Amino acid sequence: MSELTLLLLRIGFLLLLWFFVFAVVYSLRADLFGVKVRKLPEPAAAAAAPTPTAGAADATAPVSRPAPAAKSAPSSQISAPPGTTATTSTVSRIVITSGPKAGLELPLGNEPLTIGRSSESGLVVRDDYTSSHHARLVLWGDQWMIQDLDSTNGTFHDGTRVAAPVPVRIGAPIKVGATTFELRK
Repeated sequence: MSELTLLLLRIGFLLLLWFFVFAVVYSLRADLFGVKVRKLPEPAAAAAAPTPTAGAADATAPVSRPAPAAKSAPSSQISAPPGTTATTSTVSRIVITSGPKAGLELPLGNEPLTIGRSSESGLVVRDDYTSSHHARLVLWGDQWMIQDLDSTNGTFHDGTRVAAPVPVRIGAPIKVGATTFELRK
């Protein structure tokens, strides 16, 4: 082989090696600091309705919760039929059904709930298959939506991988890493 060929092979190998080094550094940075979160578009119904605030309409503004109705069924039962879309009037808590924190119940407020390994998350899930900022539950209008935050292993709603924000159904399992949870009344 000529010296020129060997030189070109060495340079090509060096470039390939540096490409892998930068790919690893980018991956580590994204895992440690998260990736930029995309905002949900404002719902059409909320965009058409006038807002009571003085400023511009804000898609992340809290939605007022209706007064709780008298409960006739135990809180462990699902009051709406399974498969119904989760809204502020049909769900009030998140229940972890499997994983390291199985049995844990958290009340749902009106603010977005970030799920991930980061201590900044609203629901901290410490397992090897969960990203720092893995997914987010967002109140969009009156409806709860699940959004994957470009996680490595993905977020699954009722067995289907979430690619874009999707409405959450009551009692449908949401899987983040090794943890599964549901929205319930």
